[in-house]
Amino acid sequence: MVLVRRVAQRGEIRVDVRLTNAIDEGVVRRGEMEVDSVRTIATDAMVGTGAIRSCISPAIAEHLGVQVVEHFDVELANGESTTVGLTEPIRFELLGRSTMESAIVLGNEVLLGQTILETTELLADCANQRLIPNPAHPDGPVLKVKAVRPR
Repeated sequence: MVLVRRVAQRGEIRVDVRLTNAIDEGVVRRGEMEVDSVRTIATDAMVGTGAIRSCISPAIAEHLGVQVVEHFDVELANGESTTVGLTEPIRFELLGRSTMESAIVLGNEVLLGQTILETTELLADCANQRLIPNPAHPDGPVLKVKAVRPR
């Protein structure tokens, strides 16, 4: 496992995160791979309160062995447009909570977007440069779904 850390700048929220190749985890569950072969990385991430999707660097994508499964156009914070790749699923673990989603391959570090914060029910405390659990669900996320009941 690799560990990479950056120092938070004024106004940034940074958090330790563990990223794991979710496909590797599935192969282990099926008994087709040893658990110590699962590709993972521990690093820190910047919380991007204005970003919807999360991003990982090409180097982290390569380390995790996740493939790009789709390409699409995005608009960057500076107004530029570019085409990016979206990865296979990755498990994101932070502050004792976990969620799984694909990530955009872009930049040189991990950026956590709103979808990660929503599914882990972590809130940005910008004044104290930290993430905190949703006070309504301090023990863990409660996912909201709208189910249609059969008639």
